[in-house]
Amino acid sequence: MKVAIYGQYYQNSTEPIIKDIFVFFNNNNVEMVIEENFLKMLYEKQLIKKEYKTFSAKTKLDNSFEMLLSIGGDGTILRAASLVRNSGVPILGINAGRLGFLATVPKESIDVFLQFVIDKNYSVSERALLSLTCDPKSDAIEDDLNFAMNEVTVSRKDTTSMITVETYLNNEYLNSYWADGLILSTPTGSTGYSLSCGGPILTPDVKSLVITPIAPHNLNARPLVIPDDTEIKLRVSGREDQYLVSLDSRIASIKNESVLTIKKTDFKIKMVEIPGETFLKTLRKKLLWGEDKRN
Repeated sequence: MKVAIYGQYYQNSTEPIIKDIFVFFNNNNVEMVIEENFLKMLYEKQLIKKEYKTFSAKTKLDNSFEMLLSIGGDGTILRAASLVRNSGVPILGINAGRLGFLATVPKESIDVFLQFVIDKNYSVSERALLSLTCDPKSDAIEDDLNFAMNEVTVSRKDTTSMITVETYLNNEYLNSYWADGLILSTPTGSTGYSLSCGGPILTPDVKSLVITPIAPHNLNARPLVIPDDTEIKLRVSGREDQYLVSLDSRIASIKNESVLTIKKTDFKIKMVEIPGETFLKTLRKKLLWGEDKRN
């Protein structure tokens, strides 16, 4: 078995996790290929000494990999998705962060869950992504990284003034949002930025997207759920010459009046689901549903 490993380093929370993973996989003769920057950091921190093969953002992962292990939080998984791209390699998230809707494997039980990996006792959930194109074309948006697993967001830049986001669905005019910005979220991203701005939670298998305004001036501008095969076009104007576009954690500056086209990608990211760690269980645990001090 061969696995790719990528992660972020947090001294107090990831060192024991990293050691446990490497010991377990070495004891079970699992071939590990480490993302080159992560491996360099592991050597610098003297967490490992053995030599390993590496991969990078320029490397094409293939079906010889059983999966990619992401060590960190949900943000780490979003960066891991930019490494996996359209390769079809599933991602398993080891939670060294805080909330962890995507990184579901708890650090307290790593050996138990990694044994599921060895035994191939897991399922795979496919997650839809959004692609972004800009007219006129912008060099700030890379052609091979023009997708987002959580959300595409437009927001104001270098100003406290609101922006106007003229929005079309399948070329039909919807609304001009006067707000700090607009979030276009996948079901996966519905528990992220969109949720914090009042958007609904969607289960991962729902074939829908969410349009969520950020601090709209008109309080009757509410989040809207639309089919995921909808093509969305945005034209942004404001007092500054540019505004910001983010694809998950990647940010670019775009000129006013540029037209953004957002639609579902023709590939999906696969997430490994370990027995007992379901989306509904994660909701109850992370959002404290049912918690009551009286109980």
